[in-house]
Amino acid sequence: MEFTTEPFDLDEAPPHALAARDVIQGADLDAVDVGPFGNTAEGDVDAVLTAVDAMLRRSLGAGATRVSLQVNVIAEPGERTAPGEVAR
Repeated sequence: MEFTTEPFDLDEAPPHALAARDVIQGADLDAVDVGPFGNTAEGDVDAVLTAVDAMLRRSLGAGATRVSLQVNVIAEPGERTAPGEVAR
């Protein structure tokens, strides 16, 4: 997944950005990269969905006016593609 929160503040990270960062860094994800202009994370579908839910709730609750989110699913044959599903 990749996401950004707005409004931007180039001088200091706003509370909504810090809330999103804390959620993603504390989630059970395989790879996390947090930066000033975008954040990425990879992991199991359930972990990603749980992290996205928490990130949206916390960042919006902390004052985000927009969250841009992109989720890509990459699965090998036999891997889960959605909760409870198996790729064929």
